[in-house]
Amino acid sequence: MLEKKDIALESAVLIGVVTKTQNEVKSKEYLDELEFLTFTAGGVVKKRFTQKMEMPNPKTYIGTGKMEQVRKYIHDNKIGTAIFDDELSASQERSISKILECKVLDRTNLILDIFAQRAQTSYARTQVELAQCEYLLPRLKGMWTHLERQKGGIGMRGPGETEIETDRRIVRDRISLLKDKIKVIDKQMSVQRGNRGKMVRVALVGYTNVGKSTLMNTVSKSKVFAENKLFATLDTTVRKVVIQNLPFLLSDTVGFIRKLPTQLVDSFKSTLDEVREADILLHVVDISHPNFEDHIASVDKVLGEINSGDKPVIMVFNKIDAYEAKPFDKTDLIAKRTEEHYSLQEWKKTWMNRVGKNNALFISALNKENLEDFKKRVYEEVREIHVTRFPYNHFLYPDYDYANMGKEEE
Repeated sequence: MLEKKDIALESAVLIGVVTKTQNEVKSKEYLDELEFLTFTAGGVVKKRFTQKMEMPNPKTYIGTGKMEQVRKYIHDNKIGTAIFDDELSASQERSISKILECKVLDRTNLILDIFAQRAQTSYARTQVELAQCEYLLPRLKGMWTHLERQKGGIGMRGPGETEIETDRRIVRDRISLLKDKIKVIDKQMSVQRGNRGKMVRVALVGYTNVGKSTLMNTVSKSKVFAENKLFATLDTTVRKVVIQNLPFLLSDTVGFIRKLPTQLVDSFKSTLDEVREADILLHVVDISHPNFEDHIASVDKVLGEINSGDKPVIMVFNKIDAYEAKPFDKTDLIAKRTEEHYSLQEWKKTWMNRVGKNNALFISALNKENLEDFKKRVYEEVREIHVTRFPYNHFLYPDYDYANMGKEEE
């Protein structure tokens, strides 16, 4: 299990279900991810509980027998938090809290809490608070007595600490105020995007913790915060990048995740506008993760939800230095070899290259492997759009210093 040293961590148990649509393998994958989320939020998982059922119990999520087993373990081991793998309804949360008599969180609440920790700018904090308020609104009746028992810690950051005595009307007023504030900032950000002119825009998208920020730092020579935790980046960062004298704008966006709360998709609309307005998407994939195919599907799903599924996409398989082939897997790469890493030619012969329409990129942003191949491909794609956008300039001034173009706007 994941553990931090020299830091007092909240003890937690995880609860998930195995259903017709979510088999044991899938359930384990989700709980692995939920444990990483718990670790990122500042907790340590002491035990996992799973139960096979046709569908989650509408009242208590799991059956009464399993719930008693969970309650006994929590009581005997002084566990402070029970975290459920799916979003609980308001009534489920109230019923479970009465039985377990401890802090009860679901996957959505946990992700919102991590966002509350990670939000650095005023805009990000406003977006997170809006998402939290919208999540809390239908849960007010049972939440306040629950909060009175145990304040602070995972899931209790943000409005949960300050709005305990409020009623629905005040929370609705707060939501309205936050939405108005976001509209003002959205307008300002829209103006900023407009001031960038017609420069080609490239956006890094992908699952959380796949190395987008590391790649951003390597390509743009900037210092965007990067850490081996989920949702290390919340605020969109935009940098001007120049490859072979051709400038373009590169943006690093918030990572996606399976079961992404709808409140966050709505609240982070402006952040996702960088994706919507991009000319090219660089879909970064952590090839070393055993479930990267699911990650690709999850990202594609969110891109479709924000009307960006039809944009030109370059598949960028990152972390090739950490990849470990397993016997009889479908990577087309042998399990053991004498060389330290596979060659670029070997990667291009795999089925993963076909996922990228036989034109995927294989890199290690951390170790700067195959970056020249990456830059060449990005340059070709950017130049194709640039020539279309500025045909007159390219015809008359093929050697023009485009890297300094538009400096008067900066």
